[in-house]
Order: sequence, then structure tokens, then C-alpha cells
Amino acid sequence: MSWKEPAARATARLTALAASLPASVPFVGPETQERARGAAFRARLGANESVFGPSPRAVAAMAEAAAGAWMYGDPEGWELRAAIAAYHGVAMASVTLGEGIDGLLGCLVRLTVAPGDPVVTSHGAYPTFGYHVTGFGGVLHAAPYRDDAEDPEALLALARATGARLVYLANPDNPMGSWRSAAEVQALAAGLPEGAVLCLDEAYADFAPAGVVPPLDMAEARVIRMRTFSKAHGLAGARVGYALGEPGLIAAFDRVRNHFGVNRIGQAGALAALADAGWLAHVRAEVAAARARIAAIAAAEGLAALPSATNFVAVDCGRDGDFARAVLRGLVERGVFVRMPFVAPQDRCIRVSAGRPADLDVLAEVLPQALAAARVSAG
Repeated sequence: MSWKEPAARATARLTALAASLPASVPFVGPETQERARGAAFRARLGANESVFGPSPRAVAAMAEAAAGAWMYGDPEGWELRAAIAAYHGVAMASVTLGEGIDGLLGCLVRLTVAPGDPVVTSHGAYPTFGYHVTGFGGVLHAAPYRDDAEDPEALLALARATGARLVYLANPDNPMGSWRSAAEVQALAAGLPEGAVLCLDEAYADFAPAGVVPPLDMAEARVIRMRTFSKAHGLAGARVGYALGEPGLIAAFDRVRNHFGVNRIGQAGALAALADAGWLAHVRAEVAAARARIAAIAAAEGLAALPSATNFVAVDCGRDGDFARAVLRGLVERGVFVRMPFVAPQDRCIRVSAGRPADLDVLAEVLPQALAAARVSAG
């Protein structure tokens, strides 16, 4: 018997839900774009990675761990979870690990959202959350941004109107770099419908000013907090994130998570990074300087940089989304990788990650050219 399927039956046997989904990913990676353009980018400023790199201690720890890569990583992530718990002053039972926040979001949605269940997010917010919701059959309801920031009051109203099981808020926000106060976030959580959970994505919490990040309360079953080593700690390629929450909800992750998903090398790097407070302070200072430089580069061209509590800056191109997309294309054609918000009116902006001085020199060189080309195209 041959295992080769007849041509008429060669299509994979997908579920009805899977077959209904678009064959797409939330982001087109810079590597894909480099292959398409046949050249490497001169400045990689689009994915909000830390171009300042991980702690040298983390690099050394990962190099040492690489020799033991023949072993699976600890499926419980015991050492790293213990260190995270100590760092935040919580019990280990309130900490779980995942393959970045993206992996944790998938587990959370799988645990809390059944097909047809309503889920609330913001229109134009981080798309990977919506990717998981639709992938598990949930129904997304989106509130608009207010003043270029996610709107806790609108999210709460929509959650009450729909009876949402899960509500997503990124604070500080991606893609705008904006933020809401801790008091606003706490009011949102307190007002949620019975049984609902607030997923508070705090990927950029390490860059947030005082008064933005609510105090940790691991007895609060209505909130789960997501953190990552991808941003301030410079370990985006290692894929290590963690969730902080009420022990019962955290324990439920063991029912669905990929137990070997956080690899041995990543665990070693994250453990060393967490202990290097000096490097974290260094990165914060570099990011603050880069944000100021991006704002100055934008101002020199008559553009406005929005206030940011993250490691990127949203730059208002001054017209509509079509014009901003033309500017983005011009930058990419000239070797600068950037991204932009997907939804109007935020899509009038481009989003530029914090870069090293040399990276931002390239931005300063090519932004005037990209703007000039976009203005010619717009007429």
C-alpha cells in the first residue's frame, strides 16, 4: 500500500475552525523582508528588540549552558521561577513560565475561552492576542483607543455588555508607547463581570514611569500579569516569559502548557539576566537617550514623536495611514526596518524601536529621503 495520497485528497484534514482561519501570521519578520529585498537592513528598528543586547552575565551563562543542550530544560523551571518569585516578593506558586508572552497568551486563551465565548481587546492592540483568540474559536470585541492609548473605561463597558470571559490590556501599550495609570487599571479589574479575567500585558513594565504598574496582589483572581525577558533584558531570541497570578489560575497552566517549551539555555540566560540589576539600569538609560534622539530626528523633519513609556517611539507622520505606509516603504527600501500601527487613526504613525547611535544615524540620514518620496507620491 502506498502512503501517497491521490491529488484530490492531498489537502490536510483540518477542523472546520482551522480551515476557516486565514493562512497568516501576525507579523512579517525582518528576515522575510530581507530575503524579499535581497539585502540586509542597515538598521533593525522595527521589532522592539533590545539592540543593546543581553547582560554579559547572561551571555556567559547561556554559553556555559549550551554544552548541556543535550539535556531537556527543567520542565518546572524551578530555579528561574524561584528567582522570579524572590525578585517580585511573591510565592513560587504564583509564577509560571512560557515561550515569551506570546506562548503564555496562547495557554491563557485555551484555558479560559471556549468556542463562541466573547473576548474583549482594543481595536489595533497587540495582534497576537487576537490571533490566539480566533485560533481557539473565541469571538473578539474591540474598543477604540482614546487619545492614542487603550481605554480602560471603554474596555470595561464592552466587557459588561458582552459578558466577556477574558479582557486584554497592554500597559504600557504596543504599538503606541502610551500608558494608563495604575488606578485606571485597578478600576478596570474591579469592575469586571463575574468570572472574567483581565490579562495585563506588562511587556514594557521595565520602562514605565512611576504610577503606571499596579502593586502585585497574587490573591486577586481577576488579574493575570504577563512579563518577558525579551525587551529590557535583551533576550527576545531566547523566548522566555512568565506570568504572575493567583495560584489556582497559575496551576491550571500545567494542564495545557508546553512543559519543555522554555529551553535550558533560555532558562540559564534569564536567570543570570534577572540578577544583573546594573545591566538593566544601563539599558534603561540607553533607551531613554534613544527615545530623545528619535524625537529630535522626527522634529527636524517637522514630525511629532508621541510620549513613550516603552523602548520604542510612535512618530506621527502628520497625514493619514496611506501616507505613513508610504513613509514606511521608503524607509524599508533604504535599509531601515520599522513597523507601524495597523488601525486608523493610529496608523498615521510609524513605530521606531530604540537604537544605538549608529542605528539612529542611519534613520536620520534616510528619513528625509523617505518623507520626500512619500510627499511626491501623495501629490
